[in-house]
Amino acid sequence: MSHPFAIIVGAGPCGLLLALLLSKAGLEVQLVDAGKELDDQPRATHYGPEAVEQLDRAGVLPDVLAQGFIPHGVAWRKPSGEVIAELPTTTLSTSSKHPLICLPLNKLGKILHDRLLKQPQASILWGHRVTHVSQNEEQAIVEVDAQGTSKTLAATYVIGCDGANSQVRKSLFGVMEFPGWTWDEQIVATNTYYPFDKHGFTDSNFVISREHWYMAARISNDGLWRVTYGEVPGLNKAEYLERQAWKFEVMLPGNPKADEWRCVNFSPYKIHQRLAPALRQGKILLAGDAAHLCNPFGGLGLTGGILDVGGLYDCLNGIATGRADESILDRYSDVRRKLYRDFTDPISTENMRRLCKRDPDGVLEEDKFLQMIKESKHNPEVAAQLSKGLKGLGHDFTQYYK
Repeated sequence: MSHPFAIIVGAGPCGLLLALLLSKAGLEVQLVDAGKELDDQPRATHYGPEAVEQLDRAGVLPDVLAQGFIPHGVAWRKPSGEVIAELPTTTLSTSSKHPLICLPLNKLGKILHDRLLKQPQASILWGHRVTHVSQNEEQAIVEVDAQGTSKTLAATYVIGCDGANSQVRKSLFGVMEFPGWTWDEQIVATNTYYPFDKHGFTDSNFVISREHWYMAARISNDGLWRVTYGEVPGLNKAEYLERQAWKFEVMLPGNPKADEWRCVNFSPYKIHQRLAPALRQGKILLAGDAAHLCNPFGGLGLTGGILDVGGLYDCLNGIATGRADESILDRYSDVRRKLYRDFTDPISTENMRRLCKRDPDGVLEEDKFLQMIKESKHNPEVAAQLSKGLKGLGHDFTQYYK
């Protein structure tokens, strides 16, 4: 009995993007997800230029640009709103064709899903919860619970794009084996209508404070902002909700009362810096949050996950077309893990520490990154250096083709 080239576990943006790329290349793909439909929770929002390049490869960039927007400027501020350093969008966007783009992740998921439905080589199985993955010499095997019915599926390869609690990763390495650590800090992500621009805020803002640190970023053209802020640890969701009005009044510019803003999503969560022991074991692979986690400040988790997918697509397509052998998958695992260790982890960690562990009045004297941003305003060489430094998560795996 024939089986598909790949089973992709998890119909989030990484799984959908990989399924779209593989199916467009003529490879049969089965996408399985425990949910009944796409996850509509608003999560990450910003895509770096390298991630945008991958969306372009998949043919969805026109839709992404039509529904999203190109943000203007990033500022680091004191709690008073005073600017410490500001980075123009021209420095962030390393190419006019592939700029930094803002689009809530659930909207990207819908774009990818709608495009995938038009691919005859792709199918989606909703309500299929993976319970275990294994493999033999011929194939990778996925055991699922389909609403109470046990099923066994098989493919040449299985790719876990099933997020932080990945069952694929747990099947490979055990329930507890996701090396790294959890931040003590508690964060709360909200989508909130409030006119930050009337208070002089740019499209993305990081407010540095040991007590009331937060990020405010415009995420749509109708006045909706992502406000992600630090809270005291150890409370439940209801208790954080109770504190929100006080928190916003002391924290946001203009010190608004509760009737001056409208919160439409509220999600407290813990953040982690973690990396799987390997991204490949035989015919089973990991990508995105199933492979690694980092805090959300700087957008490196989302951009890194999309670049995992672009690289893994090149590896798998190379094998399918006879231009690469399976050893290229070890390269995928080694290179993507190294990029996490050398780039994603240290930079996202420093982004978080800058926000919540530095003195806003003294941070400029001790923070080389903020000093470079300040310098880049009147020094094109420093601006070019910054721009180059923001591109570091991609890797061309086609160089290993035969």
